[in-house]
Amino acid sequence: MKKNQMLEKIIHGIFLLLGLITVGCVLLITVYLVISGIPAIREIGLIKFLFGKEWASTAAEPAYGILPFILTSIYGTAGAIAIGVPIGFMTAVYLSKMASPKVKEIMQSAVSLLAGIPSVVYGLVGMLVLVPGIRKVFHVPDGASLLAAIIVLAIMILPSIIKMSVTALDAVPKEYEDASLALGATPIETYFKVSVPAAKSGIAAAVVLGVGRAIGEAMAVMMVAGNVPNMPDSLFQSVRFLTTAVSSEMSYSSGLQRQALFSIALVLFLFIMLINATLNFFLKREKE
Repeated sequence: MKKNQMLEKIIHGIFLLLGLITVGCVLLITVYLVISGIPAIREIGLIKFLFGKEWASTAAEPAYGILPFILTSIYGTAGAIAIGVPIGFMTAVYLSKMASPKVKEIMQSAVSLLAGIPSVVYGLVGMLVLVPGIRKVFHVPDGASLLAAIIVLAIMILPSIIKMSVTALDAVPKEYEDASLALGATPIETYFKVSVPAAKSGIAAAVVLGVGRAIGEAMAVMMVAGNVPNMPDSLFQSVRFLTTAVSSEMSYSSGLQRQALFSIALVLFLFIMLINATLNFFLKREKE
C-alpha cells in the first residue's frame, strides 16, 4: 500500500514538474519578446509603428509601419477560416456519422498524411500550381497574392479541424442519437441538431487550433503571397504577413531594424494570445 502511495506521489511530482516547465517556457518567451520588442516601439512610437502604412527597413530614411502586415494577417486568417472551417466541419460529420468503416479508414489516413506534409511542400506546390493557375484564371499580372495564401492556409488547417472534430463527434453517446431517431427525427436532423451541439466544445477547440495554425504559418505563405509589404487592398495584391516579415529579414537585420522585427514578433505573440483568450472565454461561458 505504501509503495503504491509513494509511486503515485512520484508520478504526481513528475507531472507537476512537466507542467511547470511548460508554463516556464511560455513565461520565458513572453519576457524575452517584451524585453527585445519594447525598445524599438519606444523609439519608433507605438502609433507610428502599429498604424504606419509603409515598411522600408533598408531605405536611406527607414520606415517601420506594420499596418499592412497586421491587416494581411487578419484577412488571410479570416479567409482561411471562412473556407477551411465549413469544409473541415462537413467532412468531419460525414466521416463520423455517414461514411462506411472502410471509407472512414481510408479518408482518415489521407487526412493524417495531409497533416504530416511539411509546410514548405505546401508552399512549393502552391508556387508551381496555384500561383500560375490564379494568374491564368483571373488574368492578373502575378498570381502570388493574398488569394493564393488564403487557399494554401485553408488547406493546411483542414487536418487539425477534421481530426479533432471527428474525435469530438465520435465521443457523443449513441443514446442521444437513438433517442432523437426514436422521436421521429431524420438521421440528418439528428446529426446536426443533436450530435453537433453535444460536440460543439470539441469542434470549437478544433477551430481554435486551425486559427493558431493559420496565424503562425510562415514558409508556405512566403512562397505564394509575393512577400511584398503592400497594403492588402485586393485579393490579387502581393502581400506580406507578420510571420513572413520576421522570417524574411531576420537573417541580415541589425540595429533598429532587428529590434523592430522583435517588435513584430511581440505583436504577433500578443495577437495570438488575444484570439486564444477570447475563444476560450466564449467556450467556458458556453459550458457554464
